[in-house]
Amino acid sequence: MTNRDRLLGLTVVLLWGLNFLAIRVGLDHFPPFFFAGLRFAVLAVPALLFIPRPPVRMRWILLYGTGFGILQFAFLFTAMRVGMPTGLASLVLQSSAPFTVALGTLLLRERIRPVQIAGLVVAVAGMAVIGWDRLEHATLLPVLLTLAGGLGWAFGNIGARLAGTESTGVNPLHLMLWTTAIPPLPFFALSAFAEGPITGLHALADSFSLAGLPALAALAYIAVVATVVGTGLWTVLMSRYPAGMVAPFSLLVPVVGIAAAWAFLRETPTLMSLVGGGVVITGAFAATVNTPRAARANVAAPAATAALVGVSRPGQPEH
Repeated sequence: MTNRDRLLGLTVVLLWGLNFLAIRVGLDHFPPFFFAGLRFAVLAVPALLFIPRPPVRMRWILLYGTGFGILQFAFLFTAMRVGMPTGLASLVLQSSAPFTVALGTLLLRERIRPVQIAGLVVAVAGMAVIGWDRLEHATLLPVLLTLAGGLGWAFGNIGARLAGTESTGVNPLHLMLWTTAIPPLPFFALSAFAEGPITGLHALADSFSLAGLPALAALAYIAVVATVVGTGLWTVLMSRYPAGMVAPFSLLVPVVGIAAAWAFLRETPTLMSLVGGGVVITGAFAATVNTPRAARANVAAPAATAALVGVSRPGQPEH
């Protein structure tokens, strides 16, 4: 990999890591389900108007959009709204990578190597450490919700994997953009039922004020910078190099997320959470990055990490 492309990879890491700050700012203003619907609607309208439909069956687009869009962000945004620290959320969401490997083995009959099994065990142990720490210091619910978001993302990766194997002519970025049309209506309906029929609309109207500008800026960052720019750069790298060479960059996203949360939100993670996080990252790396052949066989797995931000590639990308 050239130094220029390494710099592109680190740029993606920075964009996706800072995306969690944008999510926090948005959730401080918008109710979570409405914010999630708005986040996808911003991209869905231009995608449906200007992007040709990918040459794959609609069922895979629906699976991708439901897992990556609806399940991931419904659980993640709710977790952060009810107390999941921003930096820790960026780390726990990495569970999507080992979840993807496990689902690929169970549902797609993909071969799993001994080192991947070991990685899954290590990642689960790290999640248990984080869960125990949160249970002692606060509540376990936000961690469980974030893990559920990681599992939802993993199902989205399976949809992306199936779409990619069905047609070799699929443009990863076009596929991801088309999946943004799936979540808005379910999220807006869920928001009307759970958050109130006009709560989100009032928050949207209030965002067009001086006090609401940070929320609008956060929405623009998530939709344009983290998703379109970040995913676009990631797609370029995935087209040039094997997945196993690119995927490790995504495991650096929590480093940026935790550092940014500490610098801007004064979130100080406990030592046990950091240790558990390091264990999760180690396990995720082992589970998703193996030999080049294994990396190709599990091309959708590293993508899980990318979506932190809201992207997913069918050969990944988010995070």
